[in-house]
Amino acid sequence: MVVWAAPGGGVERDEAVLVTLRRELHEEVGLAIDADPPHVWHQEVIETGHAVGYDGVVNDYFLVRVASFPRGAMSDDELAAENIVGFRWWRLSDMADHCGPDVFSPRDPAVPSAALITGGVPARPVPLGL
Repeated sequence: MVVWAAPGGGVERDEAVLVTLRRELHEEVGLAIDADPPHVWHQEVIETGHAVGYDGVVNDYFLVRVASFPRGAMSDDELAAENIVGFRWWRLSDMADHCGPDVFSPRDPAVPSAALITGGVPARPVPLGL
């Protein structure tokens, strides 16, 4: 199964979340950010088998605006070792209309994305389901 997800990864021991964000954005998509982007979504999935070797995942999503599609510092082989096999921009309408075998993480990103576009940055991170 192919899962389309935002760039990200695990927080290292004693690493601040925003430090993790900067590191992962640079490694996976070659993006360097200076400012602290707004924290817009929070997701907790607690279930065995969801992430191999873990009893769940916690995902925090930040709004990062870019002018063009970046390319990361990791080689294709390094990305493949992390189970990353492709990059793609998704239009809101494409996410909403998607019915193929691939899935998104979170499963329905079109709904919170539309709310973010129409309502702006929330005062507190919006909790997401699966």
